Amino acid sequence: QVQLLESGGGEVQAGDSLRLSCTASGRTLSGYRVGWFRQAPGKEREIVAAISWDGRGTYYGENMGGRVTLSRAGANSVSLQMNTLKPEDTAVYYCATDSKRNLSVSRTTGAGEFVYFGQGTQVTVSS
Repeated sequence: QVQLLESGGGEVQAGDSLRLSCTASGRTLSGYRVGWFRQAPGKEREIVAAISWDGRGTYYGENMGGRVTLSRAGANSVSLQMNTLKPEDTAVYYCATDSKRNLSVSRTTGAGEFVYFGQGTQVTVSS
């Protein structure tokens, strides 16, 4: 079973950038989809970005538009670069991965398709 550990969250000002990292143990991330999701208080979990098993395909949710970039960083890690952060980006950000290999991502990719989630990292953006 894979364990996921997110890091890089914190408190920033509007307009700042953050780089979140997700590191896996117990299993590689290579060959598996990986996604980032976020959940704000009182709101449902929503997708921020997801990357396909081979890293060639990415999907970005509408919530952060062109302000986020997801990339693989070796066999056991992915990073999420977030720019021009806004107060509405305040949420707990979760990393997730699949149990099945060789799957792509699309605009229909959602949290229900992922099996393993990390504990999350808090991102707070003040105005």
